[in-house]
This record gives sequence, C-alpha cells and structure tokens, in this order.
Amino acid sequence: MAEHIFHLKANWPGLRNDVGEIEAGNLITKISIPSEMDGPGVGTNPDEMLLGAAATCYIITLAAMMERSGLVKENLTMESEGIVDVTNGVFTYKKIIHRPHVVLKQGASEREVTMAVRLAKKAETSCMISRAIQGNVEIELQATVEVAAG
Repeated sequence: MAEHIFHLKANWPGLRNDVGEIEAGNLITKISIPSEMDGPGVGTNPDEMLLGAAATCYIITLAAMMERSGLVKENLTMESEGIVDVTNGVFTYKKIIHRPHVVLKQGASEREVTMAVRLAKKAETSCMISRAIQGNVEIELQATVEVAAG
C-alpha cells in the first residue's frame, strides 16, 4: 500500500477578521473569512478551497477516465458552485454543483457521446474528494456533452 503525505503550514497572526497565510507545495496564498460572512475577503477561504478541491479532483478524474477509455475530446471545461447554508448562526456546507462541459471530437459517434455521459457521472463517485465528503455535502452533477461542429 502506498501513501501520499501532503503538508501545509499556516500562520494566523490575529483574531477573527485578520488575514493569514497558508503554504502547501505549490499552493501559497493569503486566507481570511469571505466578505459574504462579514470577513475581510482577502485571499481565499475554506469555502472556496473545498469547492476548488472538489472541482479539480472531479475534472482531473474525468479527463483520466476519458483518456483510459480512448475518448478524444476537443475541450473540457467546468463551472462549479458551492452553497453554504447559515441557519441560527451555524454555517453548513450544504451542496456543490459541478457543471462539466465536454466537447468531443468532430464526428464522434452516439456511442462515444453515451460513454462520455456515463464517465461524467462515474467520475463524480470515483473522485477522492467526492468520496471524502460523501454523506456530509451533497454533490449535484449537471453535465453537458456535445460533439464539435464541423
């Protein structure tokens, strides 16, 4: 069994509405509470980072699955949305919505389109981050698959 270990260093110099820093490999950024939650809104925040982790894990997993299946894509983009519920002062990360947009190569068959749709769904349940938050944060998938125009 192989294990991959990741390290993060954090510095938080002040109180709630201060600005800190984190460093984890290539991720070096300022952090603070988002302005939507009455914070300074400097750098990134845990809400964006969870959304980013889920989105990057998903899109990389989907690209790898498409490659292994021999599906040739023209383009793969995605927009994702994180929804945080605030009830009685309690913040709960409620839902993440991924909207991948797959454009297959010109002339792709109906079978290839069907396979791309199937892989888009499978990638969500195969992604390590999706599995880590399963049962705590709902993940919704709104995938679009099309064939490049000629």
